[in-house]
Amino acid sequence: MKKIVIAAIGAALMASCSGKPEVSSPDGHIAVKLNRAEDGALSYEVTVDGKQLIAPSALGFVAEGLVPAADAKESVATSSFDETWSQPWGENKEIRNNYREMAYTLTDSSLEYTVRVRAFDDGIAFRYEWKVAGVDTVVVMDELTEFAFAVPAQSWAIPANFDTYELEYNHVAVDSVVNANTPFTFETDGGVFGSIHEAALYDFPEMTLERIEGSTLKAVLAPMPDGVKARVPAEFATPWRSIQIGASAVDLINSGLILNLNEPSKIADTSWIKPQKYVGIWWGMHLGTMTWTMGPRHGATTENAIKYIDFAAANNLQGVLFEGWNEGWENWGGNQHFDYMKAYADFDIDSIAAYAASKGIELWAHNETGGNIPEYEAALDSTLAYYHSLGIHTLKTGYAGGYVGGQYHHSQYGVRHYQKVVETAAKYEIMVDAHEPIKETGIRRTWPNMMTREGARGMEWNAWSGGNSADYLCTLPFVRLLSGPMDYTPGIFDINYDRAKADPGRIEWNGRNDYCKINTTLARQIANWVIIYSPLQMAADLIENYEGHEAFQFFRDFDADCDWSRALQGEIGKYIAVVRRAGDRYFLGAGTNSEARTIEVSLDFLKPGVSYQAAIYADDPAGDATKVAIEKKTVISTDTLTVAMNAAGGQAITFIPAE
Repeated sequence: MKKIVIAAIGAALMASCSGKPEVSSPDGHIAVKLNRAEDGALSYEVTVDGKQLIAPSALGFVAEGLVPAADAKESVATSSFDETWSQPWGENKEIRNNYREMAYTLTDSSLEYTVRVRAFDDGIAFRYEWKVAGVDTVVVMDELTEFAFAVPAQSWAIPANFDTYELEYNHVAVDSVVNANTPFTFETDGGVFGSIHEAALYDFPEMTLERIEGSTLKAVLAPMPDGVKARVPAEFATPWRSIQIGASAVDLINSGLILNLNEPSKIADTSWIKPQKYVGIWWGMHLGTMTWTMGPRHGATTENAIKYIDFAAANNLQGVLFEGWNEGWENWGGNQHFDYMKAYADFDIDSIAAYAASKGIELWAHNETGGNIPEYEAALDSTLAYYHSLGIHTLKTGYAGGYVGGQYHHSQYGVRHYQKVVETAAKYEIMVDAHEPIKETGIRRTWPNMMTREGARGMEWNAWSGGNSADYLCTLPFVRLLSGPMDYTPGIFDINYDRAKADPGRIEWNGRNDYCKINTTLARQIANWVIIYSPLQMAADLIENYEGHEAFQFFRDFDADCDWSRALQGEIGKYIAVVRRAGDRYFLGAGTNSEARTIEVSLDFLKPGVSYQAAIYADDPAGDATKVAIEKKTVISTDTLTVAMNAAGGQAITFIPAE
């Protein structure tokens, strides 16, 4: 790992002309100032290129013991830091972490209270740290943190909800927001792009936002049933409150700020943590051609398992997922009791695991909890030890159901549970793919077995609702994906569900109607494998729809273990173009919203002096969304490609060095 660290620590202030404590980014274009009013109230403000972005905004908490005395002593320590660190997997394997820091501390006889601020070239962040004397626990009732926009701005976010993130985006002016979850992406009238989020969420409720007046948003924490927001130790550091800042929308995607706010890996040997491409018995249940429960249409049978393992081995894939393999699905929606180690009678897990190993294929375990957290935690250690004994290294979890006792999914109770699963899984060398999760806040740097998670409307919404629009897919990279990888489960080739609709025994469930379909083109489905980043990337369709299809060659060539990524161009809700490199191969994905669009893409990301065979998977010129036009040509780094996309369409390209 390349590492250069430059640090300077002292009591001197970085001060503005007003004398307020201030810290600026390494390049000087972003600055954060702190202020303490006569009544002791703390606030902060943010400027970009000398212009105010965030007007003076409140800081603090409502909690006994966290109010510094009027005569509390002030001190400021400043430092700078610069390193390049590496990770075992990620959009980029090497990331620069370069910031200036200011720790503003108030100390009295019973409290040491610090606001720690970091200014990066791509944004700012701050967190609260405290040491309270004479108590064991601090009870947090409310957070006072505000984000007061100094200039008019547009925003993109989902509504605040403490149990789900599977919601449509709102695109409204900041001064019209009611409430919102984070990431909360915005564009000011002055052309500054940004996103409010949080980082390093481990033992605290999630932060949402509520507009309290004008363009001022206030932090709102997910409560527990008794109204308390958090119970934390007397010595504690909160999650970071972050604002990514860029001059363009794609600058936000290319930022490493959220990861940089997390600590280095706590897993010493990460050799078992490996990105992979996978297929699985999953989509058929959403279409109604298979069932999770045992019966004549049971999906997870020994026969089907062998078929899917053989398909993966024949198509350069690494893993196979089975949902509905274990007993308990008949209880879903009822008492939510699952047995995480007892397979259904028609699923011989021992022979299936042995067969997968003989083929070099990773077998995935799936645990749907139905929200029954006490039962799952009681079984967690023994369950994961059992999976480890079978050679299983990947676990998909699910929480489709209300938590017992009236707890919210995103409360401190929920956050602690999700982290318990990640840390227990690491003990047994198991990677985690979490559905119905707590949102990503960059903990994958510290716990790199936390590979991917859902946390938005994924592919299944296309099976039993009006589905996800192309506009939604062009918003996703600029909002949800700023937080981290998503298991969207892309790649449906039978976009009109012709095979499923021809099945006379198809089962209707969850209000499914015949208007359901994929609201994009086949080329866009392929492009989503690149655009929607996940180190565990699924080809989600029934394997029958891939067999013999020439366009599936893209996924065979694709590598989920990328080394470098870059969002090349795009506008929120309109279009996006992303390129990723894995070894000496490059993969480009582009997609547009409900409008047809043509963009010019420079190939200057390719290695100079090398000729590449480009395989282009484009929208059908005649406008048939079910067809893809495939073209091959030789290109070099000085070339520019014209990428034409039909309405709701896209384009995907592989660049492989020519022989």
